[in-house]
Order: sequence, then C-alpha cells, then structure tokens
Amino acid sequence: MSEADKTAGAASDDVKRKFREALEKKNAQHRTGEAHLDGDSSVHASHGAMTKREFRRKSG
Repeated sequence: MSEADKTAGAASDDVKRKFREALEKKNAQHRTGEAHLDGDSSVHASHGAMTKREFRRKSG
C-alpha cells in the first residue's frame, strides 16, 4: 500500500468512528426518557351514540 492509501483508509476509519460515536450519543439520549408503560390512558370509554353503522352505495 502506498502512503496515500494508508492516509485515506485512516481518514475513512476516523469518519466512521465519529459517526458511530454520534449515533451512540443520540441513542443514549433517546433511551433516557420515560417509557410511560405504567401510565394510565385518559380514554376509558367510547363516547357518542352506539348505533350500528350503515353503509350505502353511492348513487350516480
């Protein structure tokens, strides 16, 4: 390998390392939030009239 190939490979590895570190940092921040798995939903029952839906064909 020539010296230029070695520096290009090192630069590529450096860029890959920086992207990997940025992705790990992003994922670490994403995981710090609450999961809200134990939270209760504010919707408890359906509202409105409980009627059977009626489907009609479009005329014309």
